[in-house]
Amino acid sequence: MTREKLIAKTLADINKLPDQKLKEISEFAEFLLSKIDDKIILEGIQKLSTETKAFKFLEDEEDIYKVEDLKEKYKRASSSGKKHQMLALIHLKRME
Repeated sequence: MTREKLIAKTLADINKLPDQKLKEISEFAEFLLSKIDDKIILEGIQKLSTETKAFKFLEDEEDIYKVEDLKEKYKRASSSGKKHQMLALIHLKRME
């Protein structure tokens, strides 16, 4: 069904509804539009944050800790049941 036909069908159905249902449809349409606006804003913020050079200095900074610094390693089951290796950074040898 084309966009125009879908709009025409929806408008025909809306015209058959009582006033209270019209209010619900209007509120739902506003909700959907606000979700679209939120998504556009979020994508804009993400784009700005990835293009900014504010944290560029972190790329040049050497790593402070290595896997060898760990005192303890553990595995944790994910929600899908698969095992994922997790590194316990809480118990770093350097923090002793």
